[in-house]
Amino acid sequence: MSRDRIDPERRSGLKNDTLLRALRREPTPYTPIWLMRQAGRYLPEYNATRARAGSFMALATTPSLATEVTLQPLARYPLDAAILFSDILTIPDAMGLGLTFAEGEGPRFATTTADEQSIAALAVPDMAKLRYVFDAVAEIKHALANAVPLIGFAGSPFTLACYMIEGGGSVDFATTRRMAYGRGDLLQRIVDINAEAVARYLEAQIQAGVDVVMLFDTWGGLLAPEQWRRFSLAPIQSVLKRLSVVAPHRVPAIVFTKGGGAWLSDLADSGADCVALDWTCDIGAARRQIGDRVALQGNLDPMVLLTDPETIQRSARAILASAGPAPGHIFNLGHGLVPGTPPDNVAALVAAVHADSRAHRGDFFASPEKRA
Repeated sequence: MSRDRIDPERRSGLKNDTLLRALRREPTPYTPIWLMRQAGRYLPEYNATRARAGSFMALATTPSLATEVTLQPLARYPLDAAILFSDILTIPDAMGLGLTFAEGEGPRFATTTADEQSIAALAVPDMAKLRYVFDAVAEIKHALANAVPLIGFAGSPFTLACYMIEGGGSVDFATTRRMAYGRGDLLQRIVDINAEAVARYLEAQIQAGVDVVMLFDTWGGLLAPEQWRRFSLAPIQSVLKRLSVVAPHRVPAIVFTKGGGAWLSDLADSGADCVALDWTCDIGAARRQIGDRVALQGNLDPMVLLTDPETIQRSARAILASAGPAPGHIFNLGHGLVPGTPPDNVAALVAAVHADSRAHRGDFFASPEKRA
């Protein structure tokens, strides 16, 4: 999507709009940073709130509690964005599949969509069933008081299909991948319905107040190139095109395909404003490949945060150096924070990114020959 996708009037009231400017590939005084799963089990205050809620679903479906945990990392760290606390599987839950989270087992659905009858019956859910998400967005925006942007998100149509077909998580999502080859018509119907549902869902989040949207194509990297382009990329393009035309406020979009390093050019041309990279990608090589078509986000291996502050600082500086000082880099992890991450290590990362990028960014923009 072009730079005019971001509505300047919408962002003008933000006290810190560094993330939005980076998404526009505009000069920023430092590299902005936010973290996937920045609100989560690594924080003791999150665990206390979840215990008070009684279950993950109670936490996610209660707007006041979702607001509380969304804001918790911002109380600890000078992050450049908040991300809505929710789950990518809210859409299939609203379709009636019955989402639960068992401790230590991850998400499970009571009903799957793996046969012709269940797939034929599949329908885009009434967005009223997801009102708790939109209410949480509005409450979070009010609580943020324009401090930083709020990121909304959804799972990609294919990633949602993986869980809907398998009934939960999987090492290889073999049933879904077999369907891609043997009954592509059935998988096509699922991703088409999901694409419509995701578009409506993100439109409603935008109406409620999010400043950025992100699509998590978590399992797209499991597919062969031809299948990925049909069942993952094409539905993502459909969603992004819909948002660029229909959304009442133009907001930037980030797309993340885990394991999608081979398809960077496709992702850069998908209609997104920013491509998020996992840690297996060389961010400098990615920039050389796609130029300044989109911003890039990433891409520290989350495992680095299980080490020590010196290693974290060194690793962050390496990524910043590889990405270069030119506009259009948002620092993040290559996937989400893991539960055992020491909170102090996150503080060390945020401080290192802000300090190191600020030290070098000023020199870059002050020197015309360095920009040539």
